[in-house]
Amino acid sequence: MSSRTTRRGACLVSATSLLLAVTGAIAPVAVAKDTPPAPRQVSFTAWDFGDGEGDGDPGGTHAGTTVAADVLTMAEPAGTRTYDDPHDDETASTTYDEATWTSPRVRPGFALTELVGSWNADTPDGTWVEVAVQGLADDGSTSKWYVLGRWSEDDSSFHPTSLSGQGDELATVAIDTLVTRTDRALVSFQLRVSLLREAGSTASPSVSMLGAMASRIPDLKRIPASPTTMTETVALDVPAYSQEVHIGDYPQWDGGGEAWCSPTSTAMVLGYWGTGPSETDYAWVLADDPGHQDPWVDHAARYTYDYNYDGAGNWPFNTAYAARFGLESFVTRLRSLTEAEQFIKAGIPLVVSVSFKESKLDGAGYGTNGHLMTIVGFEADGDVIVNDPASHLIPSNDEVRVVYDREQLENAWIGHTGGISYVIHPEGVALPAAPAQANW
Repeated sequence: MSSRTTRRGACLVSATSLLLAVTGAIAPVAVAKDTPPAPRQVSFTAWDFGDGEGDGDPGGTHAGTTVAADVLTMAEPAGTRTYDDPHDDETASTTYDEATWTSPRVRPGFALTELVGSWNADTPDGTWVEVAVQGLADDGSTSKWYVLGRWSEDDSSFHPTSLSGQGDELATVAIDTLVTRTDRALVSFQLRVSLLREAGSTASPSVSMLGAMASRIPDLKRIPASPTTMTETVALDVPAYSQEVHIGDYPQWDGGGEAWCSPTSTAMVLGYWGTGPSETDYAWVLADDPGHQDPWVDHAARYTYDYNYDGAGNWPFNTAYAARFGLESFVTRLRSLTEAEQFIKAGIPLVVSVSFKESKLDGAGYGTNGHLMTIVGFEADGDVIVNDPASHLIPSNDEVRVVYDREQLENAWIGHTGGISYVIHPEGVALPAAPAQANW
C-alpha cells in the first residue's frame, strides 16, 4: 500500500502523519483516557560551523572534513563510495570521494519518538550530501544509522532523494522523519553528514548548518486555543502565490501545481525576504512559456522535489532550498500559536503543516490530509492571518490571503501535525528569544 494520499487542490506533506494514516505502523505517544495530558516535548539542536568571525570548532568527529570560513567542507577524502542513482536509468554507477562529520551526542532531556533533520548546504555540480542519524535506544542499545536524506541543490547530476525500506524493530523513517515504534524511544542521538564529490574532482560540497528537531508529542483529540499576546493587528507583507494557478504545470514533479503547497509557501517566504531564484535560474520555465505566471514557484517545485517520495513536500528539502539563497532555514515544531506570535512580532513569517476536515476550518473551502500554508500575521484578537496557497481551490493570487479562527487553525496545526514549521530568515534578522526547552 502506498504511503501517499492525495486531495485535489491542496497537497500531501511528507511526514509521520501520512505513514500513520495509511499503515498504522507507528503512532504518537498515547495518552490514557483519565491521565492528564503529557507536555509537548520539543528541542532543536544545530551546529553552525562557525562564529561569524572565522573558523569555529563544532566538536564532534571529523573523517576527512574541516571547518573553514564558517562552513564544513572536505579536506582530504576519507574513502570512496560507489553509488548507483536509482532515479537515473541512463547513468552507470558513479564513484565518489567521501568525507564525514559526526556530531557530538545530544541528550534532549526526554525520550524522543520523532526526529527531523535540517541542513543548509552548497553543492557544486557533481557533489551531494547525505544526512543520517543514530540513536541510543531506551533499552541501552545503539541503533543503526538511519538516512534522513540525500540532497543536492541541482538535479542535473544527482537526484535528491529520501530512502525507503529502513524500518526495523526500533524505528523507521517516514520520508523525512525518524519515528520510533510504539512503546520505543531514543534517549540521545548523533547526526552524521557525509560530503561526496565525483572521484578525482577538486570541488566540495559545504555545510553551513546541520541540525535536528527531536520531539515527543502527546496524542490528543483536541486542544484549547492558546492565549494570545497580540494587542494590535500585525500583518507581514508576504507576497501571495496560489498553487492553483499552476495546476497542470510540469506534472513530472509531484503531479503539477495542485500538489505544490510546500514549494509555493516556501517561494512566498523567499519573496518576502527579497530573494529567490533569478530570471536566469528559472529561464527554463520561461523558455516553455514566456508569459508564465510566477515561474519561481515552478522552479521551487522542481528543486524541492524528492525522487523517492515523488513529491515536493519533503520538509528539510524545502528549507535546504531556501538556504540556497543566503537564508538560514530549518524545520522544527512549535508548541502553540503563542510561540508563533513571537516570530511574527520579530518580522519572521512561518510555513506550517496542517491537516483538517473542511468543516473544521471555516473559510478554507476544502479539507486535506496534509497541507502547508504560511502564517503572515495575527489580528488583535489572536485570529490568524494566513497566506493559504490552496484557498477555496481558486486559481488566483487574490484569494490567498485569509483569516482563520485561532482555535480551529491551532487544532489543524498543533493538534494534527504537532506544530511542524519551516523557520526561514536572514542571518541579520534575529529569532525571538527561545523558551527554556529550546525548540529554535
